[in-house]
Amino acid sequence: MAEASLPYHQSIDGCLDDIGTYGLTPAELDRWLARVEPGLTRLRADHAGSRLELLRIVDETADIDAAKDALATLNDGARLIVFYGTGGSGLGGQTIAQLAGWNIPGAVPIDTIKRPRTRFYDNLDGDTLSGSLAEFDFATTRFVVTSKSGGTAETLAQAIAALSAVKAAGLEARIPSLFLGITEPARPGIKNGLRDLFSAHGIPMLDHPSGTGGRFSCLTTVGLLPGIARGVDPMAVRRGAKRVVTELLTAARVQDCAPALGAAIAVGLAKERGVKASVLMPYSDRMQKLSEWYVQLWAESLGKGGEGTIPIPATGPLDQHSQLQMFMDGPREMMTTILRVPTAGSGPRLDPSLAELAGAQYLGGRTVGDIVDAQSHALPEALVRAGRPVRTIDIPVLDAEALGAILMHFMLETILAGRALGLDPFDQPGVELAKVLTRERLER
Repeated sequence: MAEASLPYHQSIDGCLDDIGTYGLTPAELDRWLARVEPGLTRLRADHAGSRLELLRIVDETADIDAAKDALATLNDGARLIVFYGTGGSGLGGQTIAQLAGWNIPGAVPIDTIKRPRTRFYDNLDGDTLSGSLAEFDFATTRFVVTSKSGGTAETLAQAIAALSAVKAAGLEARIPSLFLGITEPARPGIKNGLRDLFSAHGIPMLDHPSGTGGRFSCLTTVGLLPGIARGVDPMAVRRGAKRVVTELLTAARVQDCAPALGAAIAVGLAKERGVKASVLMPYSDRMQKLSEWYVQLWAESLGKGGEGTIPIPATGPLDQHSQLQMFMDGPREMMTTILRVPTAGSGPRLDPSLAELAGAQYLGGRTVGDIVDAQSHALPEALVRAGRPVRTIDIPVLDAEALGAILMHFMLETILAGRALGLDPFDQPGVELAKVLTRERLER
C-alpha cells in the first residue's frame, strides 16, 4: 500500500481483525475496496473530462493572482480583516489560517512580515455581532464576505449590518475600499443577493467557482485568501493537494490510493461492524480547526437516507481528558483517526528538581513535546488493546504542502465513501428545508 509520494503516511493496521472482532478481515476489506473502485474510476474520468473543478483547481494560478491583488488593495491602511461566511465559507479558511498560528495564543508566526490581524465570524449571534461592530475602528477595519450562492441569510445579515455601521460612522464614501465579496459569477436569471448588494455599493468581487460547493472550497480563493492574509503560501497548499490527485490518477491498485483505502475502511467498518461515529483527533493546535472542517465535510456529504457515520471533532492531548473515556470504554461503534506530527524535543524542557518536587520524576528532563509525542503514540496502542478501530496519519512536516495534501485526502475520501454508499456526496437536501422554513417564518 504505497504512499511514498505523499507528505503523510496513513496506517490502517488498527482497523483490521488483528484488534479482534471489531476489525475488518482481509476478505471484508477486499470486498469494500472493490466497492470503492468504481468511484475511483469515475474520479479519473471526471479529471480527464474536466468535470470536477476540485481535481483541476490544483493547476490554477490566475485566481490566486487575483486574490493576492485584491488582498493587497484591501490591506492598505488596514489593522484588522474581518471574515464573514458560515459553514464551508468559513471553516476552510480558518483551517488554513491556523497553520500560520491564527487563534493560537503564543504561536510563532509563519513569517516576520507585519500583517493586519484577522477575525472570523462564522456563527450568527445578535449580541456578538452588535458587540463587535461597536468596537471596530472602521477606518482601519476591512470586511471579506463570502457566500457561494449569495443568498445565505446569516452572511447577508452580517454584510448588511456591517454596511449600515460603516455608513453610520460617516465612511459611506470609503465602502468600496473597505469591503471585498466572494460569490458565484453573475448568471442570467439567477438571483445573487450578495452580488447585487455589493455591486450597488461599488464593492469589488472575487468569483467563487460555481462547480465547487462550500465544504469543498478550501483550495479555492474562499479558503486560500484567509491563508494568504496570514502568510501561508497558496501555491504550496495546491502543490500538496496535487500530489494526492496525482496518486489518485496513477495508483496501480485501489489500496495504493490513500483516500480510496481510507474510504473502504470507513464504509466497511460502518457496514460490517456497525460503526456509527468517526472521530478525527489531531495532536497539534495548528490542526484543531481541521477537525471542525472535517465534521462539516463528512456530515453534510454523507448524512443522507439513513447512511453515513456521525463525525466527532477532537484535539489531542486535550480530549484525552474529556472524550477519551467514551472512545475507550463507551459504545464500540466508533472509529478514531489520529493525526500526528513530530513533537519530540520541542517546547520547554522541564526542570528535574521541580518535577521531583511535584512527584512526577518521569517528566524531569523531558520537553513538553516529548510528552505529547508519547501520548500520540500511546493512545492508538491503547485503542488497539481495547479492540477499538483506529487509523493513524503521520505528517513528518506540518507545512502548507502537507496541509493541502491532507485537505485533498479527506475530500476525496469523502467523495469515494459517498459513491460507495450510492449517495450524491455534493448535495445537502436535508439543509434546504430548514432554510425554507426560516424564510417563511421571517416573512410571516
